[in-house]
Amino acid sequence: MNNKKFLALFSLLIILAFIGYIIYDTARSPIETEDKTSEPGETVIPDQWRISQELFIREGLKAVTVSADGYLYLGGDSFVACYDKDLKEVWDIGTSEPITAVSSYGDTVFASTVELVYLIGTDGKLIGEWGPYESNCIITSLSANTNYLAVADAGNKRVLILKRNGEVFSMAGQFEEKFLIPSPYFDVYLTDDNTLFLAHTGSFRIEKRTIEGRLLSFFGESGTAREKFCGCCNPAHFTVVPQGFVTAEKGINRIKILSPEGGFVEYVSSENDFIASVPLDIASADGKTIYGANPADSKLYVFIRK
Repeated sequence: MNNKKFLALFSLLIILAFIGYIIYDTARSPIETEDKTSEPGETVIPDQWRISQELFIREGLKAVTVSADGYLYLGGDSFVACYDKDLKEVWDIGTSEPITAVSSYGDTVFASTVELVYLIGTDGKLIGEWGPYESNCIITSLSANTNYLAVADAGNKRVLILKRNGEVFSMAGQFEEKFLIPSPYFDVYLTDDNTLFLAHTGSFRIEKRTIEGRLLSFFGESGTAREKFCGCCNPAHFTVVPQGFVTAEKGINRIKILSPEGGFVEYVSSENDFIASVPLDIASADGKTIYGANPADSKLYVFIRK
């Protein structure tokens, strides 16, 4: 019981630290009155996507993922929920701690707190839990495939690759390869062929690695140009689509599509009223519909082409 009280207190302190960072980041962001979404001399490019739907989910929405068959799984301050393609609620379960990330593959939904991973059936029934794996853990992102689950830990600045029984298979970001993660924005994506992509936010880039963690390539640099990542800790969120990558930034709250090599393709949303310091979590199953979970207003936004 004492251990549970300690863990609950520790989780509360982590949450308060998150809130404090967001307040600080918002306060230090100047009010912009001019267009800063491109560098001087660049042609202004309009958004090629529009918001087709928006839906208030529940207070405290944080994360979204979408399955191959179109079911949406969302996580927030005290819940994990499932919605169908028509944005109708299928189920909603309460959690004792805030959910920081969600992923799904096959018949399993993975939902994390700052230190645990819950396994939930697609019927909404709890299967089990994994962790904690390390002290000072702050899980910010999950991504699953047939055999593995990638877990981004911003607290220890590393990525764990777990087998589907919960055992640690490999780690990226150890020793001299420690990642630079200045804040709790640290996204991962695991492909079906076991390629690991991660957002090395302190270096403003997306890295491609093997399942064992070996660096293969990367792209990205700091700047306001449309192919670059602006401000601190970007890209804050990303996902992989057939066109390449969908990325979401903070500082300048813009969502864009980049090619597999990192070249700019198009804006999804750059002309918006989203809060600059609160990026949307991003998900897409096919690159034709993009979902954004906005922690600022707890709404799910659905983007489609104009």
